[in-house]
Amino acid sequence: MKKIFTFLVLILVSSLASATLINRAQDTTEVVNLYIRGYEMRMTDARQTIKYADRALSIAKKLNYSKGVANAYRVRGIGEYYIGHSEKAIENYLSSLAAFQKSNDALGEARIYLNISSLYLDVDYDKCLEYLNAAVNLYHTKHIDNKNILASIYLNFGNVYQLQTNYSKALVSYTKSYDIIRQINNPALSITVMQNLGVIYSATANYSKAKEYLFKAIEQAKILDLNQPVAQINLTLAEIYIAEGDFKKAEECLTEGKAYSALSKNEKIDHSYQITSYLLELKRKNFEKALNYLQSIYRQDSIDYKSRNSAALSLYQANYRQEELKRKNEQMMLKNEQIMLKQEYARNTMIGTVILAAFLTLVIVLLVSNVKRKAETNKKLTELNTEISNQKDNLDRINHHLEEIIDERTKDLQLKNRKLSDYSSHLSHQIRGPIATLKGLMNLEREGLVSQEECIQMMIKCVSEIDDKIIDMSDMLHNPQRAGM
Repeated sequence: MKKIFTFLVLILVSSLASATLINRAQDTTEVVNLYIRGYEMRMTDARQTIKYADRALSIAKKLNYSKGVANAYRVRGIGEYYIGHSEKAIENYLSSLAAFQKSNDALGEARIYLNISSLYLDVDYDKCLEYLNAAVNLYHTKHIDNKNILASIYLNFGNVYQLQTNYSKALVSYTKSYDIIRQINNPALSITVMQNLGVIYSATANYSKAKEYLFKAIEQAKILDLNQPVAQINLTLAEIYIAEGDFKKAEECLTEGKAYSALSKNEKIDHSYQITSYLLELKRKNFEKALNYLQSIYRQDSIDYKSRNSAALSLYQANYRQEELKRKNEQMMLKNEQIMLKQEYARNTMIGTVILAAFLTLVIVLLVSNVKRKAETNKKLTELNTEISNQKDNLDRINHHLEEIIDERTKDLQLKNRKLSDYSSHLSHQIRGPIATLKGLMNLEREGLVSQEECIQMMIKCVSEIDDKIIDMSDMLHNPQRAGM
């Protein structure tokens, strides 16, 4: 019964653990889907990008999903950038950068450097190039295998050189980016590169080549429903048609482009349309409309100038705050490392103490066990010694008794030997007399002094006497009482 209950508990725990893992996996998948969806909306409706990123960020923070947090901040920064909020964009990028650096995500870090370079594109070319070079170095030193980001880096290098009117270097960078993009499947990036190539060829008055790239780009942008690229491409086409004197097509491009610009909600593009509209009316010699556009442009330029200065200041301040935060983080990391080292030392000390205590306990147990074994051995030896001592006493008593018996037997033998000697002497004395008589008779008979008959009678008498003596002696030997024993 206990085994069955244990088995059921294990099944229940496993089920709960599996359910938790499945729910977490589903939640992290939702985070990924949200920030990917937000990123895809950046050229259609950047405000939706921010909303998707906010939802992804909220879920990722609850899950403590560091990669999701980093990517959500990055996508949110991209959304802020596309609607022209540079200060909010840099704050989100820097938060994302800190998260990527914490998790040692080189690819994410390189992407952030690329995004920050885009922010400095209209503010500080040197700073922009600094971040682009940082991205390139990270790409090569960390051996990042991602062609999309390399193409984007070359694209931004081209943007800087274009703004610096260094069109030859810009064209080289755009061409490198375009060659990489043709090897991978990234339609949005392909549209951007073709658009920028069109701008370069337009700036160098190669209008046919410019329109070739721009028509391809606008066609793909409309298929993908990318409002902002459509608006920007129409703007470039309008400028080309104005330069060619085709005012009708220029106006068509401006009308269509303004509609897409309104959908993208980008103030910078709206301002660019006012400038192009002013140039169109000026070329048409419609000076009243041109003057209205010029006044609006002047007011907007004043606002933009202040905004750019404010944005630049905000970027530098944010960058300074980031450096300060980075310094504090490094100090905090150093402090945490010291704390961790102390904790590790304390943990190792504790482990060493536990091991030493266990070793001492084992030694004590072995010593106690050894003492017990020795005590038992001593007890057994004592019992054995006692038994041996008792056996020795018994042997001593037996030996003593044997000695007494031997002494007694020796005395008895001595007495019997003495008696036997006495008997022997007596027998010898008793028998010698008749034997001597026999010898004498034999001598007398030989000499003829005694008759033979008389000699025989006397010899018979002597033999009879000897026989009686022997019988008497035998009786005495076999009857101790008679012998005086």
